[in-house]
Amino acid sequence: MGISQDNWHKRRKTGGKRNPIHKKRKYELGRPAANTKIGAKRIHLVRCRGGNIKHRGLRLDTGNFAWASEGCTRKTRVIDTVYNASNNELVRTKTLVKGAIITIDAVPFRQWYETHYATPLARKKGQKLTEEEDARINGTNRSKKTLKKYTERQKLSIVEPALLEQFQSGRIYARISSRPVRAADAMVTFWRAKSSNST
Repeated sequence: MGISQDNWHKRRKTGGKRNPIHKKRKYELGRPAANTKIGAKRIHLVRCRGGNIKHRGLRLDTGNFAWASEGCTRKTRVIDTVYNASNNELVRTKTLVKGAIITIDAVPFRQWYETHYATPLARKKGQKLTEEEDARINGTNRSKKTLKKYTERQKLSIVEPALLEQFQSGRIYARISSRPVRAADAMVTFWRAKSSNST
């Protein structure tokens, strides 16, 4: 049969059948769902009407993630799917769809935060910093002007307790805000810490 986006094969609102007045047309075609999974990056190019090309993500393991309240976007690793409001089967099969709640690697965001605010983020008590981390947080030979800049920033460096817990575990909850089927990377926004408590 093939997948079709037409509406003339459906019944009328009254329940009556429609008589088809023409056969199927190319412009009415539909394509099967991509069912994007977590795995090594695999993207198929699909030639569409007008010669346009779609990037169909079949498997993705990274995405472009935005921490909106901090105005920070980083590319990082997708770890797992955790929750899906539409269907639990999509969680079991680890399918990436728009609106799915997933866990991502926290390292790129921790590095940015510690560089930007010169403050350690969700470190365990007594944990020693590596030379690289120490240089990123404390810096070397900073001028008075630079120190003042960091002091002003640190006044605004408040992170919600629920998000701090996630940073400590190394995994952050995020919500997919784009359709990974259409994109080479899954565009994702941070799942707000307040909302993540309810899941």
